[in-house]
Amino acid sequence: MFRGTMEVSNPIPYMHRRQFFQSSAIALGALGVSRLPLFAQSTIRGTASRHFTIKDIKRTTVRLSYRPAPQRAMDRELPHWRYSELCEVALSSGKSGIGETLLYYTWGATEDDDVKRAIGKNAVEIMWDDTLGAGLQMALFDAVAKTADVPLHRLFGNQVYTSTPLSWWNIDTSAADMASECKLAYDTGYMSYKTKGRPWFDIHEQLRHATTVVPESFKIDMDFNDTLRDAKRAIPMLKELEKHPQVDIYETPIPQSDVEGNRRIRDSTRVNIAMHYGNPSPRIVVERGACDGFVVGGGASRTIRAGRFAEEVDMPFWLQLVGTGITAAYSLHFGAVLSYARWPAVNCHQLYTHQLLADPIIVKDGFSKVPTGPGIGHEIDRDAVERFKVAKPAARPEPERLLETTWKDGMRMYIASNGKVNFMLTQGNLETMPFYKEGADTKLFPNDGSPRWRRLYQAAQNKPVFE
Repeated sequence: MFRGTMEVSNPIPYMHRRQFFQSSAIALGALGVSRLPLFAQSTIRGTASRHFTIKDIKRTTVRLSYRPAPQRAMDRELPHWRYSELCEVALSSGKSGIGETLLYYTWGATEDDDVKRAIGKNAVEIMWDDTLGAGLQMALFDAVAKTADVPLHRLFGNQVYTSTPLSWWNIDTSAADMASECKLAYDTGYMSYKTKGRPWFDIHEQLRHATTVVPESFKIDMDFNDTLRDAKRAIPMLKELEKHPQVDIYETPIPQSDVEGNRRIRDSTRVNIAMHYGNPSPRIVVERGACDGFVVGGGASRTIRAGRFAEEVDMPFWLQLVGTGITAAYSLHFGAVLSYARWPAVNCHQLYTHQLLADPIIVKDGFSKVPTGPGIGHEIDRDAVERFKVAKPAARPEPERLLETTWKDGMRMYIASNGKVNFMLTQGNLETMPFYKEGADTKLFPNDGSPRWRRLYQAAQNKPVFE
């Protein structure tokens, strides 16, 4: 559902989600939508192509600090999201561009071989190559746009919006932390909060707390990552949650491969259903009416293709490009040219104590202005980069974590890290724990050095331990 008011230079009529599948005459067989915006030669006319030669590429790893509330949540399951690699590309024009890769959560990391094959090439010729990885591709676009003295979105296509919606993000938290984060988001200018729905927290209690501190116009979106398992169990729960007017989008309530189950869920709730673009085939999703919109991310080529597809089938989506303020600023430029990027973008930069930008991204009434300066339109805070700089880890950091889930009836469950990123989520989807049982709460169980902690940790690495 369209939210807020965007400034539109070329407005496109918006059809209600339920009407499209009944009235559209689009031939779905033609929806490969492979067209990409071409770099406008008029943009660089008079600027010799030799100015776009890649002279140097430098990479710097930083380790960022989480804010207190996110830290309590992220330290449980995603402590490695602290690490980001900045990539700086220098062109023969004398201009340089910046990009970043959230090292252990990315659609594609920039590797040494990617740097080697880029050196000496014309940046304009290779910047659409998604295989270069997030940081290098982003930096190439920034450097080319600065050389051409245009905002980055001019390389992506025609601008249709001068502002774009953003969402505040946090992983699943305690009810109290969710309420405080929603309140902080609202006070900061956001009108949307995205979080996770998990069986190891009481989602009813989370929403009861959160919806008391924000108005009905503030929206809460919940990503279940398959944990509701099937439509039979999902529908009653989702219909209960939708009684809160703030609840607006459910993402991936059950496995996306269950197209019929997702269609049943969509038909049973007023809340929008979002699915990650590409799984299953977007054509199947549209034909079967399995969702109301998409989650779109990845490389520049993939993101533009997905955005054009969404435009063709009249379905909104949110941009999900994750990192610090650098990535968030980059994402704003996609929001400027993709007419159906109407759901608030998820960039996760609110997790950190510092955005790495000299001037932070400002959000008002749920929207942020699209930058108008050259490149991404934001300067990097070099002092902050120097302050957070660390050696790049040889592998993803994996501190030992033991998680304790408690219920009001006194039952306790322990699950331990085991070298896998989604060790807790995996157990939820294997249904080795109670299914969304009332009163659930989860915390890190601190290592007190005792033999009991060590025994619990070792036993809980493969399956939950109950007491």
